[in-house]
Order: sequence, then structure tokens, then C-alpha cells
Amino acid sequence: MKKLIVKLFAAALTLSAYTGFAQITPAPSSTQVINQQFGLGKITLTYARPNVKGRKIFGGMELYNVVWRTGANSATVLKFTDDVIINDQKVPAGEYGLFSIPGQDEWTIIISKKPKQWGAYTYSDKDDLMRFKVKTDKLKDLVETMTLDFINVTPTTCDLQMKWEHSGFAFHIVTDIDAKVMARIDSAMGTARKPYYESLIYYYNNNKDMDKALAWATELEKNPNMSSYVSKLWKARILLRKGDKAGAIAAAQAGVEAATKDKTDEYVRLNNEVIAQAKK
Repeated sequence: MKKLIVKLFAAALTLSAYTGFAQITPAPSSTQVINQQFGLGKITLTYARPNVKGRKIFGGMELYNVVWRTGANSATVLKFTDDVIINDQKVPAGEYGLFSIPGQDEWTIIISKKPKQWGAYTYSDKDDLMRFKVKTDKLKDLVETMTLDFINVTPTTCDLQMKWEHSGFAFHIVTDIDAKVMARIDSAMGTARKPYYESLIYYYNNNKDMDKALAWATELEKNPNMSSYVSKLWKARILLRKGDKAGAIAAAQAGVEAATKDKTDEYVRLNNEVIAQAKK
């Protein structure tokens, strides 16, 4: 039976390619592609979005405890340009199928090494890279169109969330890029174009060596192409992180003066924020 279903779908796809059918009628379940910048690379998510259309979805059209393609049409695909970590397990860079098993209280998430397949008709657990369970999110408001998206995004972490009908789930994705970034900074500092600005921001945001970051901020002040209220802001922030409140206030006040003269209200506010923090 499974082979017959697969053959029928393949025939339908072939027919649509020859007749141009897919080009002149809208898809019942529209395809969405999301490119999420992540770490030093990106995640690409491709899936088709079915609608509820008054039907009972989970526990009805999509049975509990049965593998689901996590979308419509072709199986949902996740592509990582760099290695990531999901559920404390390394997922090498590459392309994967995202399947799931709906449950009333929890879902099983499946990352498959076989991304290119129609639905879950040819799914095999032999192709699983990993499986793990997540809690079912019970949604008060109806979500008519199935939605996958990335939430709680930081440079190195994010959550992939699914919502449809009155159910949903989310799972955490992590990328460890610190060693790679630090190596790139060290290498770039040996070139003529020394990336002081990007490097000091990375050091500040990741609680690295503040003495080194301060030295870079001082070098940044000498750059004629860098607005002084920007360099003063970062110098003030680093000095405050180091515990030098007086130095932070002095740098930020100079930043306020420069930003006021340039009529750049945003940097007036940002430098004033450092002054307020330093006076606490």
C-alpha cells in the first residue's frame, strides 16, 4: 500500500511538471523558506503550510503517536551551514528532514538524515540521526495556518517553534563558534586592517579580556572614519565593566558632547545611559 501511495504521488508530480498545472493554480499549502542568520552561518528552513479549514488536526487528521512530516507536501527540511547542537547532541553541517510524532502531552522530534522525501510515506527510523521528546504547548487561540519560526534568537542560540491549531512545540539549537571567532580575531589583528570595532564588541558581549578590549577602544578613537561618540560610547562601556566609574563617566560625557554637536540623538541617549549606570 505504501509503495502504491508513493507511486501515485510521483505520478502526480510528473504530470504537473508536464502540464504546467502547478504554475497556473495556487498551492493549497503554500511553501515558506526561512533563512535565519546563525553564528557565522545560517539555518535554512523549508516547509509547506497547511490550514486547519475547520478540521480537527492533532488526534484527528494527524493521528497521535504517528510520524508526521511536520508540514504538508514534501517533508520539512532543515539545512545548517555549520555544525550545531540539538538536545546536547552534535548535528554536523548539512541538510536534514524534520519529522515529528504528535502527542497530547509531549512530542517526539526526529532529525532524519534523509531530507528529500514526499511526506512521511517512505520514512524509516533507520535514517534517524536523532530523536528526543519535548513538551506539548497547548495554545488557547486557534492558529489557522501551520507556522514554523525561529524565536529567542541570539548570535549562538535559538529555538525552533511550531504552532498549529491548538498545539505546538519548541526545541533549542546551539552553535559553538567562540574558538573560531577568537582565531579569526587573532589572525585579523596581524593584518593591516585591524578590526578593532568588531573585535572589542565581541569581547565586550562575551565577557572576554577587558584590558585588551580597552586597548582596542583607545585605538578606535584615533580612527578618523569612526564617529567619536561611537568610540567614546564603547570606551565608556568597557571602563564601566572594568569598574572604573569615573573614567566611564568622563568618556561618556565626551560622547554626549560629540553626539549633541552632530545632532545624533540615539548616541546622546546611549552615552547618557552609561553615565546613569556609572552613577548608581
